Amino acid sequence: MKKDGSPKGFVFKITVIGDGGVGKTSLIKKYTQGSFKKDYIKTLGAQFSKYDEEIEGDNCKLFFWDIAGQDEFNFMRPTFYKGSKAAIIVFSHTDEKSYNRIVTWHDDIKKYTGDLPIVLFGNKIDLVDEKDLDDERVQKIVKDRDFLGYYKTSAKTGNGVFQAFQAIIKNLYQKYKED
Repeated sequence: MKKDGSPKGFVFKITVIGDGGVGKTSLIKKYTQGSFKKDYIKTLGAQFSKYDEEIEGDNCKLFFWDIAGQDEFNFMRPTFYKGSKAAIIVFSHTDEKSYNRIVTWHDDIKKYTGDLPIVLFGNKIDLVDEKDLDDERVQKIVKDRDFLGYYKTSAKTGNGVFQAFQAIIKNLYQKYKED
């Protein structure tokens, strides 16, 4: 809120990155539209979704930039990263290769954006037995790389999706509301 009691307006660009097929688009759609489509459609380049949210009476316009994870789009990524206020790195609990590339994605976004808050989503939790997951291994990366947090998500069931997105959105709101 402004000093006169009227609501402030915020605009946040949040870049969502990770290997192809890990569920980036599905997570964004689940959060912004409450829907899930089973069929995989590859993102070409980037697509973005706009979502309006109210936090503590203030209006927040969120632009989620869904960046294609396939290597053929590497040359485009630096352009898409510009202006990002935060990032979400997504890996799939069903794809070890996507887990092994978390550090690569982290290095890539940091190279072009500097220091910005980043959260890690471990998606497709509905397709694995949680007791078989090695959380210590993930938490080591989160700690070593100074991620804002790690969230287990399922775009299909919605499990953890709201909490995961809220973590980064509320972090941005707190960071910028005093400016």
